[in-house]
Amino acid sequence: MSDLSAISSDEEKKEYPGRFPKWLKRPVAFSGKQNSVEHHLKSAGLHTVCSEAKCPNRSECYNKGTATFLIMGNVCTRNCSFCSVNHGSPLPPDPSEGMRVAEAAAKMGLKHVVITSVTRDDLVDGGASCFAQVVQAINCKLPGAVVEILIPDFKGNKDSLTTVLQSSPGILNHNIETVPRLYASIRPEADYNRSLDLLKAASQINPDVRTKSGIMVGLGETEAEVRGVLEDLFETGCTIITIGQYLRPSKRQFPVREFVSPDQFAVYEQIGREIGFKQVFAGPYVRSSYRAEEICKGF
Repeated sequence: MSDLSAISSDEEKKEYPGRFPKWLKRPVAFSGKQNSVEHHLKSAGLHTVCSEAKCPNRSECYNKGTATFLIMGNVCTRNCSFCSVNHGSPLPPDPSEGMRVAEAAAKMGLKHVVITSVTRDDLVDGGASCFAQVVQAINCKLPGAVVEILIPDFKGNKDSLTTVLQSSPGILNHNIETVPRLYASIRPEADYNRSLDLLKAASQINPDVRTKSGIMVGLGETEAEVRGVLEDLFETGCTIITIGQYLRPSKRQFPVREFVSPDQFAVYEQIGREIGFKQVFAGPYVRSSYRAEEICKGF
């Protein structure tokens, strides 16, 4: 069975008739775990970035019994042009969410738990205390698990970053997303240097926490620009990098400019290793939390 339905929306398939390259078409093996994952998430009233962002890997990950939890609701205060998560005025955070995430992770038998969130610029600390509560709840419920958090930029607030780091996550991820030249059209409410500063500060505040970042390609960037971003990220102390193909969730988002070939992804991986990253995970289906447990093995 083809996984083309998971690659993009029906709208995008119509927009690119016959143009999806063969490397973006793959079979999906169904293990029976998908129903169990969906049951645990629904019964706990939890969101995942897998569903809200229409991730092309959702079927694969669910069938492996994993998911990336999305905390603080499913409404984002920002409106990045690449993202399909709802934009608007979110509800106040639910103080029970941390425990519900921890219990769901335990029922799913997760050994590597990935937590991300919508951006909450409406909150004084940007939601840092919510992240801390979730991390602490998981560390208590699943003391042997690695907790990986994918955080927003907290508007550069170092106190918020410290709050998160003091909760003892195993890995702190903050995606740079794209090259500086494209920020105005892709991430107009974000700031490239602010994100770099956040990652650098994380390495300084808690050197024991591994830092990770990710970039999408296929948005119109050049190889030289990608190299420049990787060099900038390495200078922050970042040790893990993911590079994946951007796929537009619907016509409401920024269009794909290029389907990057596997050979070019191999070039990007080689560039990352030459720069000095401990782990480089590059490929058409790669996302920041894709096979997160696998990429972090060996540390």
